[in-house]
Amino acid sequence: MNIEGLISDLAFILLLGAFVTVFFKWIKQPVVLGYIVAGFLASPHFEYLPSVTTEENIDFWAQIGIVVLLFSLGLEFSFRKLMNSGGSAVVTALVIITGMMGTGFAIGHLLHFNTINCLFLGGMLSMSSTTIIIKAFTDMGLRQKKFATLVLSVLIVEDLFAVLMMVLLSSIAVNNSVEGSELIYSVGKLVFFLILWFLVGVYVLPSMLNRMRRFLNSESLLVVSMGLCLGMSVFSVFCGFSLALGAFVMGSILAGTSYAERIEHVVTPVKDLFGAVFFISVGMMVQPAIIASYWAPILLLSAAVIVGMIIFGTAGMLLTGQTLKVAIQSGFSLTQIGEFAFIIATLGMSLGVLESTLYPIIVAVSVITTFTTPYFIKMSVPFYDMLERHLPSKLNFLIDRYQKQCDLGRAEGRPWGRIIKIYLWRTVLYSIVLIAILLVSEHYFLPWVESFLPSWSRLVCVVVTLAVMAPFLLGLIMPVNLTRYADCRTEGGRVPRLVMTVFRFVIAVAFVVRALTLVYSARVGMMAIVAVVLLLVFYLSRRLRFNYDRIESKFIDNLNERELRRSGKKNAVVHDLHEAFMRVGSGCPFVGERLMDSNLRRRYGVNLVGIQRDSSYIAIPDGRTRLFPGDILTIIGTDEEIEQLLPVVEKELPEATTADPGTMRLASILLSPTSPLVNHSPQSTSLRDKYEAIVVAVDRGDEYIDNPSDITFHPGDIVWLVGNPDKISQLK
Repeated sequence: MNIEGLISDLAFILLLGAFVTVFFKWIKQPVVLGYIVAGFLASPHFEYLPSVTTEENIDFWAQIGIVVLLFSLGLEFSFRKLMNSGGSAVVTALVIITGMMGTGFAIGHLLHFNTINCLFLGGMLSMSSTTIIIKAFTDMGLRQKKFATLVLSVLIVEDLFAVLMMVLLSSIAVNNSVEGSELIYSVGKLVFFLILWFLVGVYVLPSMLNRMRRFLNSESLLVVSMGLCLGMSVFSVFCGFSLALGAFVMGSILAGTSYAERIEHVVTPVKDLFGAVFFISVGMMVQPAIIASYWAPILLLSAAVIVGMIIFGTAGMLLTGQTLKVAIQSGFSLTQIGEFAFIIATLGMSLGVLESTLYPIIVAVSVITTFTTPYFIKMSVPFYDMLERHLPSKLNFLIDRYQKQCDLGRAEGRPWGRIIKIYLWRTVLYSIVLIAILLVSEHYFLPWVESFLPSWSRLVCVVVTLAVMAPFLLGLIMPVNLTRYADCRTEGGRVPRLVMTVFRFVIAVAFVVRALTLVYSARVGMMAIVAVVLLLVFYLSRRLRFNYDRIESKFIDNLNERELRRSGKKNAVVHDLHEAFMRVGSGCPFVGERLMDSNLRRRYGVNLVGIQRDSSYIAIPDGRTRLFPGDILTIIGTDEEIEQLLPVVEKELPEATTADPGTMRLASILLSPTSPLVNHSPQSTSLRDKYEAIVVAVDRGDEYIDNPSDITFHPGDIVWLVGNPDKISQLK
């Protein structure tokens, strides 16, 4: 690798990107568009500027950008949130993928592509761009909106479906038919590794980070978090998946820990740097000659992506019981294709089944739809307002009633359904661990034992495998402790509990039988009898049940560590007092106040014992200490007192568009006898409300007044104001 060329290319695109994005900020356009324009200017297709020496250098940096971007996405989307919104996201993603696959297939036939190319085209059109939407939401200040959260859920599900789609398309391209067994294997493999990573990560990482808490300043936390991100990415590739999937999974695991906000803060500069390189690399793919030659298919496919995503995205959200406004905002946000379209196109090229003209067409469609995405997001609310005015009242009534019924159904639920879900999740989690043990034993442990104990290798392998599996087999068949689920302790739950107990016992026996098949001798019978006896003995052991309940409780506590830490519910200090850690929001009424003025103890009955501010910790702060947004307060109080204080401390100001300080100017006005300011004081003119300006000085003849709050304006005064230049010109 040419290091000088690598650094020079990076320096060139970053400097060019800086100039272009500052210009786009000045003209009030999304920064993403500036990055894409900078990429085009840096490419060999724009001959009026120097270009990068090696495009592979930019691809290298862009791949790092995708990994860091998806890691940051995972940090804001824990597995708990994903499970809570998973049903809605899966349904919406299925509607979009099915609809867009059909649309792409039909357009492909219209453009005279063969069947394989039509299928690949449908796959490329069905995946919205996660990175583009994340950047657009961030630039527009929409990340915390409800529709944005739902859209991000859909994008995650789409990324998971994209892996399966690539397997399906590969099978069709190679065999000219759908290989069902290969598809099922790929689905099972993906689910298996996702759950296994989830189990190990949730059980190990929170405890490990808490043990390292006193050593984790901003620098070490960045090193640890990026190390975990890249390590999981490499392991994901080793398991047959993408770098991006591993990065997202690690971010999702860390999102459930109490370090999520700090990790997101320290990773943001890295994400911004390499994310910029990724979007610049997208702009470098723009080829004016290709666009000129195939402008009609490009415009047709761009229109299909925009209209199709709006229709299918909105329909999917409505089916899951979302309001019409949220559904329309979600549909308008998904109007682009991105990185997965390029991956699928590359797959088709490598298999030799994709026409060479289709790849540059898809790149152009991606660039066009990326350009239009921020504008369609902005258009969603005006479109909803227009649609609401013209929508028939009966149809509007039906949509509202359906949405309320869906909300009611989600809120009510049924005890037996809740019990079955709890048992199924437990069964799936333990089964995944047992399958992993069997695979490791068969493919790694058995060959290793055979190398030095060829005669006894299978027996030793079975004994060790059963010993390792025993705790998880017992955990699989142990009765679930339902005391923590108030809605499950009903008489109607006995039948489903009995059915699920028998079902889990059958699965456990199946695992034992599978382990025993590694040995083909009379010893199998004796081992089976011993295994069954041990299972029954341990099954009847109360002490063992207690230990398993404790292990599961720790897992659940780790899964909810972030929530438990802020509420203090599992962190008792003495009697009924708990210790909670809450983050001061921008809308907290105590921001900027001294502690002696906030009267936290008198108002809420709690004690403030510490403040974490960046990398410093203030123990037992005195009354002169002030609170600032982002401070982590260590609070001791009862559950009721903490619950009352939480929404006050964590209150955030409403999302607003970031103001551009460049719009504020210093200007002067010469007052004429007819000026509306004459014979008025600065307080009585309402300059702040009417003209968004304040008076900073008055020049009156030879007198200069720099504190003009109490004066009366006279004709001939020169008034100096700071404010919006457009409003000040109206005042002139």
